[in-house]
Amino acid sequence: MRPELFRVFYLDIGFPAYFGLLLTGFLFATALGSMWARRIGQDPDVIVDLGLACLLMGVVGGRLLHVIADGYFWDYVHLCTDPTKVDWPYNEAQCAQLVPRGSGLNLFGWYPFGEEERVARGVWDATRGVCHPPARDCFAWAKFWQGGLAYYGGFIGSSLMAVYLLKRDRFPFWKAADMAGFAVPLGLGFGRMGCLLAGCCFGVRTDGPLGLAFPANSPASEAQWKLHELPGLNHVSHPVHPTQIYESAVSFAIAAFCLLYVHGRKRYDGQVFVAFLALYAVGRFVLEFWRADDRGGLFSLSTSQLIGLAICGLAFALHKQRTRASSATPPAPPPTNAATAS
Repeated sequence: MRPELFRVFYLDIGFPAYFGLLLTGFLFATALGSMWARRIGQDPDVIVDLGLACLLMGVVGGRLLHVIADGYFWDYVHLCTDPTKVDWPYNEAQCAQLVPRGSGLNLFGWYPFGEEERVARGVWDATRGVCHPPARDCFAWAKFWQGGLAYYGGFIGSSLMAVYLLKRDRFPFWKAADMAGFAVPLGLGFGRMGCLLAGCCFGVRTDGPLGLAFPANSPASEAQWKLHELPGLNHVSHPVHPTQIYESAVSFAIAAFCLLYVHGRKRYDGQVFVAFLALYAVGRFVLEFWRADDRGGLFSLSTSQLIGLAICGLAFALHKQRTRASSATPPAPPPTNAATAS
């Protein structure tokens, strides 16, 4: 686990591992998409612009779904209205520990991110024996760099942006969708490795050979402490399934299958995208049974599993619609030979 990959020179600003791997995946996916566009005779700049816009909308959509559906909605509300209703998982000593606030970045006497100072992490409630946030924060819901993004929210947000931009630029929509069918899981594979370094998206406990133990004060140790499986936050977690690695492997496998097998054998434009939708939804549905972090849910299924069921239905409907559309379209006439035509 390495939440920060490095710190930026004299500014002493950390670069989060999750976003480092997320950007790496974005660069690989965009580069692959640009080469694909050039190969089929389309403008690769459209794909670059599309990738940048989808990255931004993906972060927005992912953050919104996390806030609404991952089980933290009322915590974000109470952080703005009444912080005493929010319980942080720290003991008394950890709550009183001095931590830095503000980045200390000085631009000619102006501190755009706050002047660095050391303050108590929280406010200890001796009556209830819990730690509360030290002050109101009405923008905590928007601080995506502190963690908390839901993949399906990002997928929905970026998909809406893609529909708009592709229509605006008059780019063949279903051909671009096929490109997304192998580019998106490629980027997601890198993003899940970032989850591993950040410690989020961890799995349930296991005694198997693949089990990983996360450090003290990690999300896994916090969750196990809440379940009274650990005596305190300052203990290494019990071994858990590395579901981040599982999903990364599944995503890379889907990308390879869609690019190397489905793309060359597709019967209609959009089939690669449909295959990606179905394969990822099924893979994610199964992997969710090994996830142990908070993800919200209903009817004993997580939010991602419920969305995955809807995605499977969408993939089936798209397959039927695109198959009928392809059958109704007459095949293109073969190219004529100039010599015979004369």
